[in-house]
Amino acid sequence: MKNKILLLSLFVLFGTNLLYAQHPGADDRKYWVETMTRIAYPVLHNLSEGTLKKNMPFESLSDDSLRKEVSYLEAVGRTLCGIAPWLELGVDETEEGKLRGEYIQMALKGLRNAVDPKSPDYLMFDARHHQPLVDAAFLVQGILRAPKQLWTNLDKETQARLITELKKSRAIRPKESNWLLFASMVEAALLEFTGECDTQRLHYGIHRFWVDGWYKGDAWYGDGQEFHLDFYNSIIIHPMLTDVLSVMKKHGIEKEEVLNKQITRQQRLAEQLERIISPEATYPVLGRSIVYRMGIFHALSQIALFEKLPKKLSGAQVRSALTAVMKRQFDGLKNFDKNGWLTIGLVGSQIEMSETYINTGSVYMCMAVFLPLGLPANHPLWTEPYMEWTNLKAWKGIDIGTDKALRNG
Repeated sequence: MKNKILLLSLFVLFGTNLLYAQHPGADDRKYWVETMTRIAYPVLHNLSEGTLKKNMPFESLSDDSLRKEVSYLEAVGRTLCGIAPWLELGVDETEEGKLRGEYIQMALKGLRNAVDPKSPDYLMFDARHHQPLVDAAFLVQGILRAPKQLWTNLDKETQARLITELKKSRAIRPKESNWLLFASMVEAALLEFTGECDTQRLHYGIHRFWVDGWYKGDAWYGDGQEFHLDFYNSIIIHPMLTDVLSVMKKHGIEKEEVLNKQITRQQRLAEQLERIISPEATYPVLGRSIVYRMGIFHALSQIALFEKLPKKLSGAQVRSALTAVMKRQFDGLKNFDKNGWLTIGLVGSQIEMSETYINTGSVYMCMAVFLPLGLPANHPLWTEPYMEWTNLKAWKGIDIGTDKALRNG
């Protein structure tokens, strides 16, 4: 107990100053890569070796007898969803490029095991449980973010097996909520991979969010007809709407102006997400699935990856803010068990903060924050100097101007 009090006192005295350390962008990138690969390694390494089901722990408040079986696809889909843009940069002669090559090979070998019925790590995609629809969607969202490394480089047999498994998820009926976008995401991927899809499942979710009154204004959608004050607009709704609409536009199914309007909405949400980061690099503990940690910044990270940050935000400002959040969450706290797997919590091990649908695999949603690593190391987001974020400047007495709602969005 005395040691814990001492550590807390040291953090109060010195830890906050570390958050404001003005490291060069290259140092921030190194920290991001180290943190991301530390999180991803147990998942991808074990899947590539056929030992994921053997070695991955199951921590949960759930009494669902099948929840453990679906937890493995949760970990895999969410890990690849976040790491994919970095993998897509490919191999080069830098230390980071060589490391990336190792992770590409783990991912490819792991995907082969995931869809091979003879593999001990053959993952569940079918309707024995409703959860596989969710994580089939995150999985293909990741593959679409790394089309060369995670699709083209797959052998033909594995591609065919993956398509077979994805189609099994069609037997799962999505709820009238953000779940509709999981079905749309899977069908968008099948359209991209095969040229064919279930058009009803592709269109229905998009129609509900765009036409049926689920958009509430100022960049916020309802999670269904009702509005929920949580982070699901960032975790799922905006990123999947944008990715699905991008595929639909590419295939001539949806108009460019619809995609552009969605991106404008996501840009506004990105502004809001950056503004919730406090001067101390914390954010509100608000709504469900808060144990997804910095995965709640998915929509902000995606807009940064797309190089479409709103005018009020620079890449360096977003990088500096998110780096501070990562350090606040991951430095010196028990976020990993003794074997390197994530524990359930916001800052450390806090399982009582989770819902019953959450398990060890679920919390790999935090990987979504790492999307900007898909921008090369010489990109301005990584080369521009440290920049203070909005709340930090405001509470230091700096005039940051007004914040305006998105009108007619």
